[in-house]
Amino acid sequence: MIIEQLYTNCLAQAAYYIESDGEVAIIDPLRDYQSYLDKAAGNGARIKYIFETHFHADFVSGHIDLAAKTGATIVYGPTTQTNYPVHVATDNEKFKIGKLTIQVLHTPGHTPESSSFLLSDENQQPYCVFTGDTLFVGDVGRPDLLDGVITKEQLAGMLYHSLKKLTALNDNIIVYPAHGPGSACGKNIGKETYSTIGEQKKSNYALQPMMEEQFIKAVTEGITPAPAYFFKDAKLNQQGYKNYDEVLSTGLKELNLIDYDTLIKIENTVVLDTRLPDLFENGFIPGSVSLGLSGQYAIWAATLFHLHQPVILICEIGSEEESVQRLARVGFDNVKGYLKGGFETWISARRKVDMVISISAEEFALDIKHNEKAVVVDVRKPGEFNAGHVLNATSVPLSELIERIEELEKSSELLIHCAGGYRSMMAASLMKRNGYYNIKNVWGGYAKIKEEEVNLVEPKGAH
Repeated sequence: MIIEQLYTNCLAQAAYYIESDGEVAIIDPLRDYQSYLDKAAGNGARIKYIFETHFHADFVSGHIDLAAKTGATIVYGPTTQTNYPVHVATDNEKFKIGKLTIQVLHTPGHTPESSSFLLSDENQQPYCVFTGDTLFVGDVGRPDLLDGVITKEQLAGMLYHSLKKLTALNDNIIVYPAHGPGSACGKNIGKETYSTIGEQKKSNYALQPMMEEQFIKAVTEGITPAPAYFFKDAKLNQQGYKNYDEVLSTGLKELNLIDYDTLIKIENTVVLDTRLPDLFENGFIPGSVSLGLSGQYAIWAATLFHLHQPVILICEIGSEEESVQRLARVGFDNVKGYLKGGFETWISARRKVDMVISISAEEFALDIKHNEKAVVVDVRKPGEFNAGHVLNATSVPLSELIERIEELEKSSELLIHCAGGYRSMMAASLMKRNGYYNIKNVWGGYAKIKEEEVNLVEPKGAH
């Protein structure tokens, strides 16, 4: 028996590889499917089933392409409706993978078709359960993604009863969820990527004894709005999407400067610079946006831009495929290619270059003390801001910056910071793209600012 969690940090997502006697099941695969083919081929095994816990909203699954490559059957839980062939399982239906058995447990609540998959070992003893977005470590799936179709209160009610199916399992059964910390699919997912039923019954707030009304209130309060792309990705996963190989081939087209000049004239074309923020600030193509591969690159791309916008990439040499691949994972199918030679090609042609001025936290402290025109722009999430911020800072979360940018005065000196520097460089580039030039980025963000003599607003009891 082989059970392997294939965790992708930048998406906070877990896919699973299960193998027994030469037969393989993949649960919730990423769109770039080749690694699953390679793993099975390396073990002399064949992929028999692809199990989907639900219609994912935060990434485009690889189930359709993987099934086309392998002939594997795609399995969804009850009530599922798709525009492509799948096996819609009944509640408690069982599937054989070699000597292993996978049983479908219909656990609606995050979505109506959401299902968990209980795996029993060679001795037919329940061993682990793949809970998708129904149960996380320390949290449960958000029930607010179908408002207008089913209310969050109705879905939360379904989730209340679904969790009872899971808590009825033996305490020693391993819980393998679809997401870990940083995912927007839950309110506050714990730092571990797996647990046990027993541990979750003790520590997970949503599994504590309570009436249904209390549960509904607990899981629906404090949910931040879902990124707009969630609804688009869920639709792609239900209706189908463009072949991944075609997307990759188009995205990896080498562009010269003449190609660039032609493409940049297309309406809504965006130039994404995937280099490290530290490289970006010292020189970049005017109008380009910093989206370094070092962070949650694809998630932020999908949060800030439309999935169908034409995209030109500026990459470090050797990182072009990763840049295209990670965008495809969240549904970007219109990458036109990358500038051959990257930013150095632009420099060599003696074209105009822009820069971002960055300052240390010490310089920041002096600025806000002596410069009356200085305005602190905090681009962290509301929860981060509420946990502590600079006195009189303006909260404009990065996810809202494009919509709210006109609230910021171009005549002010805007001092931009996040928690550590990744998001603030994105924000600085977006602001420059929109005609804001009197801006400074704060190195090290709030983590460094707290070390200086700066007036802070913190919750009572915070130190």
